[in-house]
Amino acid sequence: MDKTVFKNILQILIILIFNSFLAQESPKKMIKPAIINDTIVKKDTVISAKESLEDVLDTKADDIRRDVPKRMIYLNKNAQVKYQDLQIDADYISIDEERNVFYARGKLDSLGKYKELVKVKQGGKDYETDSFSYNTKTKQAIAYNARTEENEGLIVAEKTKKYNDSVFVMRHAEFTTDTYYIEKKDTRPDYHLLASYIKMQKGKNSSSLITGPVQMFIEDVPTPFVMPFAILPFSSKRSAGILIPSFGEREDVGFFLNGLGYYQPIGEHFDLKILTDIYTKGSWNIRPEMNYLKKYRYSGNFSADIGTTVRGIKGLNNYSKTGTYRIAWRHTQDAKANPFLNFSASVDVTSQTFYNNTVNNAYVMNQSFLRTQQNSTLTLTKRFLTLPITITGTASYSQNFATNLSDLRLPQMNVAINQFYLFKSRTGTRSGLLENITVNTGLNLTNFVSTNEGDLFTKAMWDKMQTGLKNNIALGTNATFAKYFTFSLGTTIDNALTTKTLTKFYDPVQNVQVEQINKKLAGYTIFSSTASVQTQLYGQANFKKGSAIEAIRHMMTPSIGFTYSPDFGGQKFGYFRNFYDANGALTPYSIFDKGIVGTPTTGMVGALSYSIGNNIEMKVRSKSDSTGIKKIKIFESLNVSGNYNFAAKSHPWSVISVSGQSSFFNNKLSVNTSLAIEPYKILFAPGSDVGIRTEDFGSFSVQAFQVGLTYPLSSELFGEKKDLSKIYSQKGEIRNENYYFDDDNYAHFDQAWTLNINANYQYSKTLSRTPTRMASIGLDGSIKLTPYWNINGSTHYDMVTKELAYTRIGFARDQRSFTINFNWVPFGQYKLYDFFIGIKANILSDALKYKDRSFTQPNAPF
Repeated sequence: MDKTVFKNILQILIILIFNSFLAQESPKKMIKPAIINDTIVKKDTVISAKESLEDVLDTKADDIRRDVPKRMIYLNKNAQVKYQDLQIDADYISIDEERNVFYARGKLDSLGKYKELVKVKQGGKDYETDSFSYNTKTKQAIAYNARTEENEGLIVAEKTKKYNDSVFVMRHAEFTTDTYYIEKKDTRPDYHLLASYIKMQKGKNSSSLITGPVQMFIEDVPTPFVMPFAILPFSSKRSAGILIPSFGEREDVGFFLNGLGYYQPIGEHFDLKILTDIYTKGSWNIRPEMNYLKKYRYSGNFSADIGTTVRGIKGLNNYSKTGTYRIAWRHTQDAKANPFLNFSASVDVTSQTFYNNTVNNAYVMNQSFLRTQQNSTLTLTKRFLTLPITITGTASYSQNFATNLSDLRLPQMNVAINQFYLFKSRTGTRSGLLENITVNTGLNLTNFVSTNEGDLFTKAMWDKMQTGLKNNIALGTNATFAKYFTFSLGTTIDNALTTKTLTKFYDPVQNVQVEQINKKLAGYTIFSSTASVQTQLYGQANFKKGSAIEAIRHMMTPSIGFTYSPDFGGQKFGYFRNFYDANGALTPYSIFDKGIVGTPTTGMVGALSYSIGNNIEMKVRSKSDSTGIKKIKIFESLNVSGNYNFAAKSHPWSVISVSGQSSFFNNKLSVNTSLAIEPYKILFAPGSDVGIRTEDFGSFSVQAFQVGLTYPLSSELFGEKKDLSKIYSQKGEIRNENYYFDDDNYAHFDQAWTLNINANYQYSKTLSRTPTRMASIGLDGSIKLTPYWNINGSTHYDMVTKELAYTRIGFARDQRSFTINFNWVPFGQYKLYDFFIGIKANILSDALKYKDRSFTQPNAPF
């Protein structure tokens, strides 16, 4: 080709290119083009017309190709596009200037599968996807197989469409909170929720997922947990959500779902939880619960259990249908709110047969079904800045499930005066009996009635209500004499006033003994005085140098005292009266019997009491101890006590009481024991099972004995805790469990276990010919099969009846993202198994609650 022709063709191409640029409308505001560096990676800055792009478009790639007629830009290998708040990194990106569309695709392998994903950043969020298209005009986008991280969770959707910055719609999407899968340490999550459609709504401070039907998969295995819809919140605030139940079977009421419900926060200070328990034999239960909290002021909880328990088959003799209820309220005031006025509440009111007919398995697991009594209390306490007085007002309600009676104290007030010295000290240091005299006093007002549940707050209840006022004054003093002895003096005065008294008489017409309650004001005053002397004695026996025992040390604390109180049963006091019973015998009784202020003591007391406390320790030589000496406690305490009543007309010696406490094996084995010794001989008449206490002193028979042993065993007791990282050089991981491997590739880990052993033996005879014995042994422990597999359980064996008592076995699996719990009660009245799966992630702790994560801990089953 001739040079002239080549020159003409070149000029024509330059003119055409120049005209092509002239044909475009120039932008109103020009932006300086970026300087193109002379590097392998090509960079470019495109300034487009306002109708195409509203901002600078920065691109770079290993290979950039521009198709001017089609208005397309192609970026290949290490491609990147930055536009406004959007950044795309991909293997391939195309820019359609005509349609205002970016398209990006990940890197493919030889089989056409994606081995590197497109990375998208926009609005501070990161996304990964196989392919991605974005319209710069409408701000809408479509992504395929996109990975979207939201808070602690990850969404992987087959197709995702972005309508605007606030609304995303996804098709065939998986959601999980498995951190290993999110961090790409595993190819599949340990669990996920699969939904056909998901709508993600983003707000200013929070966002949420709204799904259609959703199913839970564990290790890609579908579970029966299917919800018609779900709302998953992504917020640091409390959020509403469905509460996951446990499921299983109970022999008496059938298969169940236990704890299915919904959680709803209400404003800043309240939240509401409604749970249901459903059983296949017809039993049901509804459990609403409201928590409240005002920071630095108070917190509390209202809860209720209302339901029906159905047992047996309708029409047969074993059929029963029982309605039950439980109402509870807990309120705690912060100590900082008001140091001088405090209110607290602990209210728990149930139907009489609630715990025997409960369908809430939590009461079975914690053995609440064995309860025989339940108490409720409201307390208001007032303190004063300048007065040494504390006033406490209470209202209490006590239910006895064995007797079907309820005790109500309403109101009850106690005025306590702080202890004070009767005399001032002359020198600033108190000495002598007079200067050490202290006074303790208080006033207690009580209104009390014992009635059945049906009579509560009726006229019959108010007629039986008793009112009592008691005042106690205690004076005491002490002084040291002869350097080693402490002398103590004390006097106690009790004053009582009541509105009702008792009259007993025999009605010969009805042939019954009548107890008549009189509405009459009456009172009594009783007192007693004590004097005692106490000291401490030490003794030590030292052994020869070659002996394993170095010394035995004995500390003895003897105490001797004298107590005096007059006979308040005498006629001059008027506290006791006599009546003739059905046999014509003159029988004494107190007019304060069955009252709420107690009954005055009878019989003069002039008793000499004794008490001897002992502490015995032994020092043995030990190579394992740094000092070479090891101290062993033989008896931490060994106490002997009793008294001799000089004023008694018969049996002046009391029963001798012995109690001891000790621990062995480095304080692991605890032993507690008590013994009651009868100093008088007991005789039994022929054919009688109840003995008579004679005046024959000196037989010293055992009337009661009790011993309890507790030994907590654990893996640490059988060897020092080993640092496996220093023993084994190889460390590996199977799923999320960490192990150390030896040279033969056997896995090792710290396999911790505990086993608590409790043994009890009780022997009681008193005046009975045949003693009663109780003996049991209990086991309670846990063991780790793997770092995240745990087995726990407890059982008790009655060695007298040769039967196992309450037994429970539990299995717990701590997965990466959820926990699995299985509890089994294999026999007994409440034979059951209970299975539960719960998600651990905080963002689902409200939406799919497996724990109570509200701002106050709810009331635990009582």
